Amino acid sequence: MLQPSTIKFLKDLKKNNNKPWFDANRKQYEAAKSDFAGFVQNIIDAHSKKDKSIAHLLAKDCMFRINRDVRFSKDKSPYKTNMGAFINPGGKKATSAGYYIHLEPGGCFAGGGLYMPMPPELAKVRQEIDYNLAAFKKIVGSKKFKTVYGDLDRSAEYLLSRVPKGYEPTNPAADYLKLKSFVAVLSIKDADITTTAFKKQVLNAFEALQPLNAFLNEAVNSPQ
Repeated sequence: MLQPSTIKFLKDLKKNNNKPWFDANRKQYEAAKSDFAGFVQNIIDAHSKKDKSIAHLLAKDCMFRINRDVRFSKDKSPYKTNMGAFINPGGKKATSAGYYIHLEPGGCFAGGGLYMPMPPELAKVRQEIDYNLAAFKKIVGSKKFKTVYGDLDRSAEYLLSRVPKGYEPTNPAADYLKLKSFVAVLSIKDADITTTAFKKQVLNAFEALQPLNAFLNEAVNSPQ
């Protein structure tokens, strides 16, 4: 389980998001980073028993840097106030579907899927859903998926207002074809983060997500 000191560091960073403070507290950051890396590796090792495609991964291949890219942002805060890891066979920069852990006081979650794929990959996924709607609905409509996630994330930024070009509005898959991302998210309470419940919830979330990732990656990796 994660240490309370890791959560405290992230809370303190949110209040003091500047380089002088960060430099003065670098030891606390390194300890928090190491703690999170240990947790991520524990998750990889445990879930790889079910999904062997991630068995080779090390936590460091999956974790994102805490430094923010502020070049094109109005917010010039130099650091993220969270720690994140994208667990994907191709590493954190892979563009295929994978698993994600987001550690942030007040906003912790686990889940994953395929986030904002490029047009060629998005077209492949939509085509696969159109061709194999029954299989797709069986995955997102399964008892386990619905118990953990309820549904795919249908936030406004992930959703077109109309069915994409090339598909009829009456297409039975219309509700899914409008999606620009195919992700699912399980929110996790702060009280659970430093208990054994956190690991259990993350592993349960990944297990529920695995069939969706397999479907999406089969589509993405298929020849056009």
